[in-house]
Amino acid sequence: MNKKIKKYLIIAVGIVVACGLYFFLPGSKKSSTILDTTKVEQGDISTSVTATGTIEPIKLVEVGTQVSGVISKIYVDFNSVVKKGDILAELDKNLLNSELENAQANLMTNKVELEHEQRNYDRQKGLWEKQAISKVDWENAQTTYETAKYAVTSSKAAVFKAQTNLGYATISSTIDGVVISRAVEEGQTVAASFSTPTLFTIANDLTKMRVIANVDEADIGGVVEGQRVSFTVDAYPNDEFEGKVVQVRLEATTTSNVVTYEVVIDAPNPDLKLKPGLTASVNIYTMEEKDVLQVPSKALRFMPNPDLSKEIKDLVVEQPIKADPKNKNQKVVWLKSENKLSPRLITVGVSDGIHVMVKDGLNLGDVIVTGISQKAEKGAEPEAPAGNGESSPFMPKRPGGGGRR
Repeated sequence: MNKKIKKYLIIAVGIVVACGLYFFLPGSKKSSTILDTTKVEQGDISTSVTATGTIEPIKLVEVGTQVSGVISKIYVDFNSVVKKGDILAELDKNLLNSELENAQANLMTNKVELEHEQRNYDRQKGLWEKQAISKVDWENAQTTYETAKYAVTSSKAAVFKAQTNLGYATISSTIDGVVISRAVEEGQTVAASFSTPTLFTIANDLTKMRVIANVDEADIGGVVEGQRVSFTVDAYPNDEFEGKVVQVRLEATTTSNVVTYEVVIDAPNPDLKLKPGLTASVNIYTMEEKDVLQVPSKALRFMPNPDLSKEIKDLVVEQPIKADPKNKNQKVVWLKSENKLSPRLITVGVSDGIHVMVKDGLNLGDVIVTGISQKAEKGAEPEAPAGNGESSPFMPKRPGGGGRR
């Protein structure tokens, strides 16, 4: 009886061990090799340079004063629309009026003096011609007369200067535009001793703006005038604005060892959304091709291995061909037609890193191979794509997948 119980226990333990081995040990994975294909498509290819910039009016004028004084009246405020010649402000004119009157009085005095010296000169001239006076008296009369004439000329200049300064006391707009800055208040004293103080800043036309973008030295080589630009601002995150490059400035700016160049971008602003000082995130399209044939760049790197026809049933692989090594634009891709792989020489153009333009050798809709992958059969664990038969040594291995096929 004990022997029978022992026998049954041994059989039960064997069944449990067998079940454990069946469920917990990795089994053989069944998978099949398939070709990754895609069709030749038509679309746009572009590359762009990103930068940040500041929105500015195209024409910005700072209006100041050339004379010192106290602001007596201000006629405009922020955002005031002005025309050329409109009065913006006035300085106190009392002192300037007195300077003008003083200059005019000096002019009248010098004119009277000139008339007196003119009569004296005429008398001395007649006496000199009759040799009735000495040469010294004649020369003194000439000198006094010439000095009186120059004094009148100087007085006229002083009057003109006083009149001009009085005119400067009335500060007018030099352009049509909008006042975006006002730096003074009524009663404030402005001094123009060493430099002209800025009182108002006027933007000429806010419907025509520009972006001053700072482009990194590594990207500036691809930026040229006329390129299309798109940019966004934080004030309108859902709107995209368009512009174009109008100037690439040669002056470099170095900040924290980073060298950048200023790129001027024309930015139409018909709806006045763009405001001076906004920060713009800029995309400068250094290359654009519209409606061209394109294929994935990885299709140019695909090369079938000799055992591919054995791994894929009924697949026929034609003999490979080589591109001309001297022609950098000539590449080889593999076309798939039913169960047949055929190499094809093509001529390529520009690339955005993901797609490459096809100039010649392919037609729209052609099926080309981009790589190889493994498709897990029903009931088996899926395996990673095989690509071109290459694997990275840095990728972690799948548990139980370290064996060779």
